This record gives sequence, C-alpha cells and structure tokens, in this order.
Amino acid sequence: MTQPTIGMCFDRSFPASAVRELAPSLEAAGVDQLWFIEDCFFTAGISLAATALALTERMQVGIGILPVVARNPAVTAMEIATLCNISPGRFLPGLGHGVQNWMGQMGERTPSPLTTMRESFEVIRALLDGHEVNCAGTQIKFDRVQLDQPPAVCPPLFAGVQQPKSLALAGEVADGVILVEGAGATYVTSARQLAGRDHDFRVAVFTMWSVDPDRRTAYAQVAPFVAELIQQRKPAFTALPFFDDMFDRVARDGWQALLDMPADYWCAFGAIGTLADAYGHIASLGAVGVDHANIYPGPDLEYARSLVAPVGDLARWSQGSTSSV
Repeated sequence: MTQPTIGMCFDRSFPASAVRELAPSLEAAGVDQLWFIEDCFFTAGISLAATALALTERMQVGIGILPVVARNPAVTAMEIATLCNISPGRFLPGLGHGVQNWMGQMGERTPSPLTTMRESFEVIRALLDGHEVNCAGTQIKFDRVQLDQPPAVCPPLFAGVQQPKSLALAGEVADGVILVEGAGATYVTSARQLAGRDHDFRVAVFTMWSVDPDRRTAYAQVAPFVAELIQQRKPAFTALPFFDDMFDRVARDGWQALLDMPADYWCAFGAIGTLADAYGHIASLGAVGVDHANIYPGPDLEYARSLVAPVGDLARWSQGSTSSV
C-alpha cells in the first residue's frame, strides 16, 4: 500500500503559453507533479518542462514521453542532465518508442523498436552516470561521448510502454513505467508482473477524471473516449475481466451503452463517477503500489483550469489529510 503523489497532465493540445498559468496555480494548490504529454506534432516536452521548472519551486515535472528515435540519445542525455542540474530532484523523464507512424513521417522509424529502446536506455543512463560511452550497437554508434556536466542527482528513467514485450524490457532497463489510457489496479498489477519488478520500480499512472453527483452525467462526459479505447483494444482495458462485456456493449449500441455499466466497471479504469468513486479509484491504485497518480483532464483547457482546486484537494487527501470526500 502506498500513498501516491498526485499530479495533473498537460494535454498535447493545450497552447504552450498555458504552462505559465497552470504550473504556478497547480503548485499553489498543493499538487505534487505536472506531466507533459509530448506527441507529434504538437508541443515539445523539454521546453515546456524547462518553463514549468523555472516557474515553480517545489513541484516535480515529468515528460511522458520522449520518443527515443526523435532525438539523438546523446542530445536527450544532455537535455535531461541540464534540467536536473537546474532543478535537482524535480525532473522526471519518460522515454518510449513513440508512435511508429509518426516516427515514419520524420524518416526515423526504427526496424526494431525494442532494440532501439534497449540501446537508448543503456547509453542515456551511462552518460547520466558520467561515463564515457563507446558503443557499436545495432542502432546506436557512439565514439568517446561523455557529458561535460552530468547531473549531480540522477533522475529515475521511466519507460512509457504498454505491450508485454516492451514492459518486460522496461523491467530490465528502466526505473519505472508510465501507464496511460485507463490503467487501473488490474492493469498495474499485470504490468508489474510483465516487468518482473516488485521493488525499486516506480509506477506512474495517467488516469481519467470525470466527477458529478449524478454518476450517469459523469459517465457521459468520458464515454465516447472510453468507447474508442475499448474498440482499439488498449491493453489497460483488455486486462479487465469484464472487457468482453464492454466491447459487446459498444459494438452493439455504441458509447451510449456504456452509461448503464456497473459503477465498479468505471472505477476500475478511471476516477469516474461520484467524488467518492474517484477517491476510491485513487485508493485502489495506491493499494497496488502506484507511486504517482496523475489526472488526465483531456483537451479542454477550461476544464483543466476547473480541476486545479479538486486535484489539490486530492493531493492533500492522498498524503493523509482530513479533507472530506
């Protein structure tokens, strides 16, 4: 059982300038973390993270994720080291494959995403540890590469992955994983098992938030998005024992059929329903050892603004305050 730190995600579609408002307001509300979602070809994680770190004093800032082929690993290590030296202990970098179609658009699609991820994690970690790297790998070839200013405090390296082989590799090369798109207690447990790591392995979750005194109203706000994820057979959903029931509902009657699902279904993959349901979902994540629970507000900036105070309340509750539910 853990008490997850509580954060919020900065959606890829938010205007970059919104960081000037959201980062300080989240910190003032007592929120522990702010995670930036870098997707092609929206806003860039490193520049947003640097701005957020400069505008805050306490809050940790993460990126989920930097595609390992979008930047040379030496440059990625330089960026990570620089931010860590500016704000020791506050930067949480996430690395991953990236969406392969997007990588192909840039001419950077790798023939073996797993091999590239392994080699990238290995050389980035070695550089951050201050080593000179000579590497003649399958994808990465370095000749006497060494950082002039490695970080005084090395950050944990998170892997943003979903599939079984990638999770197994994350258990070998990463310090933790970032789980998204409906990750609840069932999928977290499965992901830990696939990674083969029960200890010294952080889990960060991006979780949906939709709260209303009327459950059906809360469900309706996110049901179309949830239906898409179910139809795409996202791993966080296929891991659920009632996945077939959800899939059949959507196939038969569309997203509206999800509104009649039991409350337990919704709480299994998001902070969705009443406020008590949402807090119960976060508690279930802590029960399976989630370290960082980050609320994903979706693409509506006004909605994200409205969540600053509730997420601050959630952060105080998670750390054992007497905030009422």
